[in-house]
Amino acid sequence: MSSPPLPHDDNGQGAPLVLLHAFPVDARIWDPQRPALSSKRRVITPDFAGFGRARALATRTSIDTHADDIHALLDALEIPKATLIGLSMGGYVALAFARRHPERLSGLVLADTRAGADSPEVSAGRLAMIAKVEAEGMAALMDGLLPRLLSAAATPEVKEHVRRIALDQAPTGVIAAQRAMRDRPDQTQALGAIDVPTLVIVGEHDAITPPADTARMVEALRCATLEIVKGAGHLSNQEAPQAFNAALLAWLDRAGC
Repeated sequence: MSSPPLPHDDNGQGAPLVLLHAFPVDARIWDPQRPALSSKRRVITPDFAGFGRARALATRTSIDTHADDIHALLDALEIPKATLIGLSMGGYVALAFARRHPERLSGLVLADTRAGADSPEVSAGRLAMIAKVEAEGMAALMDGLLPRLLSAAATPEVKEHVRRIALDQAPTGVIAAQRAMRDRPDQTQALGAIDVPTLVIVGEHDAITPPADTARMVEALRCATLEIVKGAGHLSNQEAPQAFNAALLAWLDRAGC
């Protein structure tokens, strides 16, 4: 077995699940999911290049390149097919993987994400965030971003957990990821070509990828189930981990087209 290109955790046994983390955090964002999922399946949680344990790797210039990193990780682990679970930015990577490497996909979970490209307003916001990180650092970025990642009802413990992980990230990785997300192509038309069972999860109070937008994505997919996580914001797996895990495990048990 060759050396895996991305640092990762690998827990449990069974059909493989690859969990792709959100921005601007790393694989620790999946801490509430690992125990529940690894009791049923093999759970692999990599850090994207430029983040977490992979902060020393060269930053990636596109979402497609991140998707190719996941393909290389599957090759290194000798996994022919896997179910990808992508949260926010991880969902962008999962969709790119589905477009570029469909033969390696056995299932797909898209959590709090979207298929469309950035609007001009969102693109401008990304440029503003890049400038904020360059001028003031990660703490200043999170002061403005955290209220959008979590709902108003998020507990202080959840807020502190997310903030702590974000503050550990290298500014270079965060800036590169913003540029990659800004430049990603619209993948709406590619949704109809995805022929594996797909679960779409969204927080009820997600301000970044609202449930109404998510519902339109579900309509475009061939075989999709929608789950709305009550009371949660954009990082729904953090605010309502029990509901998120229950929805995911139930879908894994029954997934089929």
